[in-house]
Amino acid sequence: MPLTMIVTRDVEMRYRGFLSSIMLEVSPGVYVAPEMTSAVRQRVWHVMTEWWQTLGRGSLTLVWRDTKATGNLRIETLGEPAKTIVDADGILLVKRK
Repeated sequence: MPLTMIVTRDVEMRYRGFLSSIMLEVSPGVYVAPEMTSAVRQRVWHVMTEWWQTLGRGSLTLVWRDTKATGNLRIETLGEPAKTIVDADGILLVKRK
C-alpha cells in the first residue's frame, strides 16, 4: 500500500471536505495517505473525476508509487495538461503531453 498524494488548486470546498475525511491535509490543498490501497485510490479518483467533469473548475493532481512505471511514480491530472515521467539518461523529468 503505497503513499498517495492529491494536490488541489482552485477547486470547490466539497473536495476539501471529502479529501480531509480520508486523507491528511499537510498543507493547504495537499492531501496524503501513507497506506491507501489501489481500490480506495481508484474510488477516490473516480469521485474526483465525476465532480470535476460536472463543476469544471480548478485542477487536481494525483501521485502514487507504481513500481511498474518510469521512476516508480504514476501521475493523473484533471484540469491541467496530462503529465508523464520520463527517464532522460538516468534523470527523471516530468513531460507534459
